[in-house]
Amino acid sequence: MWDFETDPEFQEKLDWADQFMTNEVEPLQYVIKHPLDLSDPVRQELIPPLQEEVRRQGLWACHLGPELGGPGYGQLKLALLNEILGRSGPGPTVGPIVFGTAAPDTGNAEILAHYGTPEQKDRYLRPLIDGSTFSAFSMTEPQGGSDPKVFTTTAVEDGDSWVINGEKWFSSNARWAEVLLVLAVTEPEAHISKRMSMFVVPVHTPGVEFIRHVQVAGWVEGDGGGDHSYIRYNNVRIPKDALLGDRGQGFGVAQTPTRWRPRSRTTQGEQLAQKQLVQQMIAEAWMEIEQFRLLVLQTAWKIDRYNDYNKVRMDISAVKVVASKVLSEVATKALQIHGSLGLSEEMPFVSMLVNGLHVGLADGPSEIHTLGVAKQLLTQYKPTDGVFPSQHIPTLTEQARTKYASTLVKHGK
Repeated sequence: MWDFETDPEFQEKLDWADQFMTNEVEPLQYVIKHPLDLSDPVRQELIPPLQEEVRRQGLWACHLGPELGGPGYGQLKLALLNEILGRSGPGPTVGPIVFGTAAPDTGNAEILAHYGTPEQKDRYLRPLIDGSTFSAFSMTEPQGGSDPKVFTTTAVEDGDSWVINGEKWFSSNARWAEVLLVLAVTEPEAHISKRMSMFVVPVHTPGVEFIRHVQVAGWVEGDGGGDHSYIRYNNVRIPKDALLGDRGQGFGVAQTPTRWRPRSRTTQGEQLAQKQLVQQMIAEAWMEIEQFRLLVLQTAWKIDRYNDYNKVRMDISAVKVVASKVLSEVATKALQIHGSLGLSEEMPFVSMLVNGLHVGLADGPSEIHTLGVAKQLLTQYKPTDGVFPSQHIPTLTEQARTKYASTLVKHGK
């Protein structure tokens, strides 16, 4: 039987997380500089005790299986939990930090868990899982964005070492990271899928140069610059065992993983909530969010059911496209309803709008994901043998008349 309710035991945990976020976590965004800034004494006093409480509730690092210290809830339950954790803002969300599910550490932890050696797991994975250090995924390049066909950062063997040279752009959270996962070209003549390798690079390795920390316009990221770093790798020498996975398999490794104002605001002697255009925007925003929510939950359910990301690639791409679109459109509606206040820094809508654009770029451009969805859809259909499309009514009528000819003749049709 199809059921849209989670089991009562997990629903209790979701209810607890909801209240915990409201009462303890969400207020933090107004008193700490940045949730990743371990040098901030206010942050260090307030966040670790909350993390311990999350651990006691069995909700720490829910993206991981029991063998790595997580509860192994699966993607569907994780989606329901993340729906609660992601609502804090503006700026970097505090919830995922408190619950041990912050990106890009979540994906980097999965990569290290799947491809890391025992030594790499002990040195890098354990601190990430514990939440005592942070990591960054260093892939995008300034001249080609996220298109691996034009990547120029190289890693060349030199004795018992690899030497990395090149530049990486928009490496998320590198400003706060202790370790970088770097994608570099090692087989320049190979097919694109076999051209790159993945390396684990401690951030303080000689030659790792931060050109600048790029701040997203309209996004609150604390003092001292943004969270997305422009990095130059200048003859960065790392040992041979810094390779993650097999040589030339880097591309595959990288693939692993408020209250509204209208009720209180009036204009021309009437509440905004009574204006039909405002009502339309509110209704449309709700419908967009609900449709997107169901798409996310269905995709999470498929991941749990098939346990094979290749079977859900189209769904994942669709989620990434719709996420950007819905966030941008809903934030725009909210901003319009709130007028000049919505445009100001006293409300989070500009940050939400900017983040909507960010979402459409951060994990690959929405246009690329859209093309991927189209290509996968088209493989599910065969071209027709005739001149006309498969649903051409005159052709179907002729076929039907041929199939039932004896009955039609019998009745003079």
